[in-house]
Amino acid sequence: MISDCHMHTRFSSDSDAPLEEMAEQALKLGMKRICVTDHYDMEYPGGEFSLDTASYLKELEELGERYAGRLEIRRGVELGLQPHLGQSIRAYTRTHPFDYVIGSVHLVRGLDPYDRDQYPGSDRELYREYFACTLENIRSVTGFQALGHLDYVVRYGHGREKEYSYRAYADVIDEILRELICRGIALEVNSGGLKYGLGFPNPHPDVLKRYRELGGELVTVGSDAHRPEHVGYGFSQVREILLDCGFQYFAEFFGRKPVFTRL
Repeated sequence: MISDCHMHTRFSSDSDAPLEEMAEQALKLGMKRICVTDHYDMEYPGGEFSLDTASYLKELEELGERYAGRLEIRRGVELGLQPHLGQSIRAYTRTHPFDYVIGSVHLVRGLDPYDRDQYPGSDRELYREYFACTLENIRSVTGFQALGHLDYVVRYGHGREKEYSYRAYADVIDEILRELICRGIALEVNSGGLKYGLGFPNPHPDVLKRYRELGGELVTVGSDAHRPEHVGYGFSQVREILLDCGFQYFAEFFGRKPVFTRL
């Protein structure tokens, strides 16, 4: 079973899942390792998605001790990227002992696409601006090992996938992929898109194929689970997609260094 390297617990504002229940579900699925990656979005509107990092790391350490020999618990965090936060994010990641840092774009012009009605304009305009914002963040922010859920914005469009294809945004998506490859940043395959009924993970398989064509090899896999029953969601389908796209390995991070495992 592929290790789950993207999950949220009660330390995230949008989850109330106990750490131990997430670990127990991973054990039931036969996983050998997990990486907990609770949210921290600096300057999120309204102050949500803050993180008590000291308490979080302490509980992860205690959990790791309780599960020693049965399940390896790695320490991660999902940081919300904004271009002006580059210095703050670098300082934060340098001063905390994370194994794995996911950088994700959750805001476009200070607005969260999750609340679609607050964002004016068409889905196509929103999607294009989201990708442009993602590209700007990759060029402005360092300190993270993987880009989270590249086309996540499609989950929240009025028409969702009806207004989306790789081809429609190939110009900007290709620039994103080239930047990731050049900077040694992994591309996350996030099965949350399957959970949300899109019919594909984030990013779309066409994006994964293009990434591979451009020479990309560094992919991570995560469920984005916020509840125990979603740990490892859709991973058998993700595995088949990755193999079909030409990947033979996925990466997990330990001490922020990639370790490759055959699919």
